[in-house]
Amino acid sequence: MDWNDDLQCASGAVRGGKVILYPTDTVWGIGCDATDSDAVRRVYAIKRRSDSKAMLLLVDSVDTVRRYFPGLTDVAERLLLDGERPTTVILSGATGIAGELMAADGSVGVRVTRDRYSCELCRSAGVPLVSTSANISGEPAARYFDEISTEVKEAVDYICEARRDDKNPGTPSRIVKLNPDNSITVIRP
Repeated sequence: MDWNDDLQCASGAVRGGKVILYPTDTVWGIGCDATDSDAVRRVYAIKRRSDSKAMLLLVDSVDTVRRYFPGLTDVAERLLLDGERPTTVILSGATGIAGELMAADGSVGVRVTRDRYSCELCRSAGVPLVSTSANISGEPAARYFDEISTEVKEAVDYICEARRDDKNPGTPSRIVKLNPDNSITVIRP
């Protein structure tokens, strides 16, 4: 399947409430429409993860972040566009996102992807994607496709073709929390 057909199948699955397995700018991820509570609950079930452990949103641009976080500050924007490495920023004040994605304090992590495939997937789907590592909770994150368990592969509705042969292991993003006073707490360096 060519790249564009793969993108159309993946984004169609997301828009249809399905769960997908896809390459991101960090590691392979399990994802779905982050505004669809039913799909989000399926991701939690696949991972065998408590819904008290929030998952992050992957988006194509800061403009998309602004649609779902109307109070986005300049500090948050600078963090989201940090050029050194992929950075997930934990923000408060989201609107239109499935409640299952929110932490107890109402915050949710968001990352602007710089990877061409996952960026186009977000754009084509037209919604933020859930992004959580493609593994059962407690197991190591799948750095590349061959490390994803058969159990996870069989549980999703669509598996992207892109980058399945890529043997360059990805690394998880840096995670920072933007506090109400605009100070920053580093969660994962």
